[in-house]
Amino acid sequence: MLSQPSPSDLHASRESMNFDVVIVGAGPAGLSAAIRLKQLALAAGRDLSVVVIEKAASPGGHTLSGAVFDPCALDQLLPDWRALNAPLTQPVTEDALVFFGASGGYRSPVLPRCSQNHGNFIISLGALTRWLAAQAEGLGVELFCGFAASELLYDHQNAVIGVATGDMGVGRDGQPGPNYQRGMALLGKYTLLAEGSRGHLGRQVTAKWGLDQGSDPQSYGLGIKELWQIDPARHQPGLVLHTAGWPLDDATYGGSFLYHAADNLVALGFVTGLNYQNPYLSPFEEFQRWKTHPHIGWYLQNTKSQVTAKRLAYGARSITAGGLLSLPKLVFAGGALLGCDAGFLNIARIKGSHTAMLSGMMAAQAAFDAVAQGRSHDVLADYPAAFESSPMFEELDRARNFKAWFKYGTAAASLMNGIEQWGLRGHVPWTIHRHQSDPACLWPAAQCQPIDYPKPDGVLTFDRSSSVHLSNTHHAEDQPVHLTLKDPQVPVAVNLAQFAGPEARYCPAGVYEFVRDSQGTDRLQINAANCLHCKTCDIKDPTQNIVWVSPEGGGGPNYTDM
Repeated sequence: MLSQPSPSDLHASRESMNFDVVIVGAGPAGLSAAIRLKQLALAAGRDLSVVVIEKAASPGGHTLSGAVFDPCALDQLLPDWRALNAPLTQPVTEDALVFFGASGGYRSPVLPRCSQNHGNFIISLGALTRWLAAQAEGLGVELFCGFAASELLYDHQNAVIGVATGDMGVGRDGQPGPNYQRGMALLGKYTLLAEGSRGHLGRQVTAKWGLDQGSDPQSYGLGIKELWQIDPARHQPGLVLHTAGWPLDDATYGGSFLYHAADNLVALGFVTGLNYQNPYLSPFEEFQRWKTHPHIGWYLQNTKSQVTAKRLAYGARSITAGGLLSLPKLVFAGGALLGCDAGFLNIARIKGSHTAMLSGMMAAQAAFDAVAQGRSHDVLADYPAAFESSPMFEELDRARNFKAWFKYGTAAASLMNGIEQWGLRGHVPWTIHRHQSDPACLWPAAQCQPIDYPKPDGVLTFDRSSSVHLSNTHHAEDQPVHLTLKDPQVPVAVNLAQFAGPEARYCPAGVYEFVRDSQGTDRLQINAANCLHCKTCDIKDPTQNIVWVSPEGGGGPNYTDM
C-alpha cells in the first residue's frame, strides 16, 4: 500500500534530466525543430540529445486545425515524404470563396493568390503530427507524452535553463494524494517553446522580458470545428469552400470553411475574431447558425443513399492571428518561440502549419550551431536573422495589413484586402496598425443588444454538452482547477455586472456558468473538466482575471482525425 506523501513533498527537490535541447510541444513546429536538429547532428557526425515534451496523452491528441496544408516546409524537412507514406492523400481540386447573406450568397469570380490552393492538400493535422512524431523518434528524438510543462526554470542570471513538468497526483485541495509524484526538471542548453496559440510558458516569458514591446497588440480568433461523414452524392473530394459574412455582422471579424477530405469526410469550421464587441455574442452559437445556411446545410443533408450524414467529432482552439506586425521578439536568454507560440499564422492564406514548421527548422539550425560552438543559455540571434531574410518573412509581409483592415468593418476590409492581395499581389507601400487588445474591444452590455439564438435541432445544430462529448475530453476530477482567478470576486462584481457574464458565452465547452444560490446570490461555477484547452478565456476575459495554467499531464481533449 502506498504511503500518503506529506505536504512538504510538494517542495522537495526534483529529479532532473539533461539534454542539449528541450522542446515544449509536439506539434508541427516542435517536431520539425526536433527532426532538423537530429538531421544536422547526423550530417555532422555529432551526438545531440533532444527531448520533446507534450501535455497530450499521445502525439496529435491536442492538435486541431482546418486544415489545408501547404507542403513547402515538408518538402524541405523530409523531401521523401511521399515514399514515407505521409498522410497527405487528398489534393485540393477546387477553390470557392462565397460571401453570405442570410439566405443566399455571392461567389467571388476572382480569387487572390492568397486564396488559391493548387498544390495543397486537405489533411488531418493530427494525423500529420502523429506521422512527424514517428519520424522524430526514428531519428532518436526522445518524446515524452502526457507531461505538461508547468514552469520555466532559470539560472542566477535569469537565463532559461529548462522546464519542470507538473506534479502528478495532487488533489483539488492542493495537497498530495496517495499517487503523488513530483515533477521532473528537464534541463537543456536551449529551450524551444512550441506550445501553440497563447502558450502557457510563451505568455510568461513574453511578459517577463517584454518581448512584445514595440509590436502591435496580438490578436486572436477562436476556431471551432466539426468533422462530418456525409452522403457520397453530396461529397466533392478536394473542394475547398470559404465563406464570409452571415451570420456575423459587419463589425465582427470572422470567416468559415468547409473542406471535402477523402472518404466522404468534410471538415466544417468557423473562426470568430476575439476582438468582437458585443458581450452577448457566442462564437459556438454563431457556428451552429452558420450550418443552417442553405449553401452549407445542403451538404449535411441526405439523398436516397444508404449513408446518413453524421457528425463524428468536435473541437475548438484559439488561433494567433495578428500576423507580422504583432510578432514578439523571437528569442530570449536560453530559448526561443516557435510557431503559433510566436504568431506565424498567415491569416490571409488561413495557413500556419507550414510557417510553424519553417520556424522550427530555422530555430533548430540556430540552436545546433550554438551547441556545436560550445555555447549555452545565451540568445540565439541567428534565428530571427534567418527569419528576416527568408521567403517566409516575405510571405507574412505581403499579408501584414490583412487583419488590421477589419477594424473598419468587414465590407471595407474585404475591399482593401482585395486591392492589396489581388490588385497589388501583396506588394503594398503602406502599413496599417492596430492599437487595441482583444479584451479591450468588448463593450459594456448596456450598449449592446442581446442575441436570441435558436435552440439546437439535433440534426444540423447541437448543444455544447453533446459537442464536448465528441471531443473525448477528460480531466481527473480531483486535480486542482487549472482555470485560475486572480480575484474570485471579479467575475460577479465586474464581468456579470458590466458585461453580462461573457465567459458563459465565449467558452465553446460550457466551462463557465453563472449560478444563483438559494439566497439569490450569483457566483461563477467553473466546470474545468470540460476544458478543451482552447485558451479563449485567457484571451477574451475583459478584466484579464482568468489565467489558464497547465493541468495534470494527459488531460484535455483527445482528438483523433482533427
